[in-house]
Amino acid sequence: MVPKIPKANKMKPEVVQISQISPDQSVVCIVSRDDIPPHISLNKTEKEYALRKIADKEEYIIINSYFKTTYIIPAKEGIPDYKVREELRKTASNLKRIIKSNSHDDLVITSDNIFKGGVEAFTEGLLLSIYTFGKYKTVKEKNEEGKNYPSRLLLHSQTDQGELKWLIDLTEAVYHVRDLINEPVNHLNATTLSEEIRRMGSMGGFNVEIFNKGKIEALKMGGLLAVNKGSVDPPVFCILQWKPEGALNKRPFVLAGKGVVYDTGGLNIKTGDYMDNMKGDMGGAAAVAAAVTGILYTIAKSGIPLHVIGLVPSTDNRPGGNAYAQGDIITMHNNTTVEIGNTDAEGRMILADALSYASRFNPELIIDIATLTGSAAMTFSNQAIAVMGNADRKYFKLLEECGNEVYERIAELPFWEEYGELIKSDIADIKNVGGREAGAITAGKFLEHFTDYPLIHLDIAGPGSLKKDDFYRLKDGPGSGLRLLATFLKRLAEEYKAKK
Repeated sequence: MVPKIPKANKMKPEVVQISQISPDQSVVCIVSRDDIPPHISLNKTEKEYALRKIADKEEYIIINSYFKTTYIIPAKEGIPDYKVREELRKTASNLKRIIKSNSHDDLVITSDNIFKGGVEAFTEGLLLSIYTFGKYKTVKEKNEEGKNYPSRLLLHSQTDQGELKWLIDLTEAVYHVRDLINEPVNHLNATTLSEEIRRMGSMGGFNVEIFNKGKIEALKMGGLLAVNKGSVDPPVFCILQWKPEGALNKRPFVLAGKGVVYDTGGLNIKTGDYMDNMKGDMGGAAAVAAAVTGILYTIAKSGIPLHVIGLVPSTDNRPGGNAYAQGDIITMHNNTTVEIGNTDAEGRMILADALSYASRFNPELIIDIATLTGSAAMTFSNQAIAVMGNADRKYFKLLEECGNEVYERIAELPFWEEYGELIKSDIADIKNVGGREAGAITAGKFLEHFTDYPLIHLDIAGPGSLKKDDFYRLKDGPGSGLRLLATFLKRLAEEYKAKK
């Protein structure tokens, strides 16, 4: 029986652009100099107080008047613009509880127009900070009664309409990602995930095709089938496609994401508290089921003229039934034989089938994304996405720029051919694990074996699974990778246009 997902009971604030501010409206004002812009209504005493606090380098200044609240946010100086925008996102996160306690119906966000992008950055940080997943709570906490976030954020800025739409669609996509990550497996198995992807395709305007177990067997996707053997729920394989008229790229960009909806480790079962948050092990799928659904949702709604395909193989990894075992030899979709060294290295098994399937599209570039290895998390903690691959350097450079822009930064690991020696098998073509050393890299080398096309591998194990909130990146499903890849594709489209 397919579980049903209850409807969410939360609302994302509406974002509206305005041209004038009335004197009685509550306002967030971002300033980048020692002055308060004239369109902010403060009396002499209030303005003098604000200027003193700005001089003291306060992160924010709050002025409570009888009818309204004014929040003054001094933008930091002497640092790159992308870091200024990140500091504004963080300040929005730090202010979210105060903003909620004041229960504004509307909240204006404006600036002195000296620093470009400040209004948008603060708005993005606030929207991403106030996400909640409380739809399974039946009793509201007492200290939350009567307190609400604004129902509308009114942007008083010179924001281009296209950029405003991008901000709205991108944050909406992150909400979808987080919803998917937070759903428990008794409400979101592989089949239900595929239905959610289809629903988002309908909402976003892109095509979705879903392969059932029979089709997967016919395609001989041995990795996906092996991981699924211990489950009572069938696997699915989802193909998502956005191909607008006049697409600028002749060959598609393919995104592939790990869709393990719950990971026990299989027969190499996770011990202690390592299974605590394994409902989030489909963070890679959510960054493709919603980075593809989210990314495709965003680029389709914003009309980004690129042909993009998303591939999401999905199953849970359980130790029941005839579960695949350490020592098994699995024949994959591309006929490669794999010796199983650890059943908890299941993500690369299902991704490998997706990567070899991607070859039929003759892609310009393949990017896979997954919460794949503890090694990546141990190396970079939650500060960076581990990246490696064999694609043209221009793509890595652009990813780095986009990572800084949205502050989902990448850190590159070497991808030398010698690392491939660590996954050679005595009895099969390759093993699905190497030794303890270079675990994130050998996982990437394993995946590289399954495609002859340019590949970039993103391991989001660190920032994709947080133990506590990191400002607007919430532990309850940060959605890492979505904003990075969506921005990457947007920038690619801009580069294509510039060449024409």
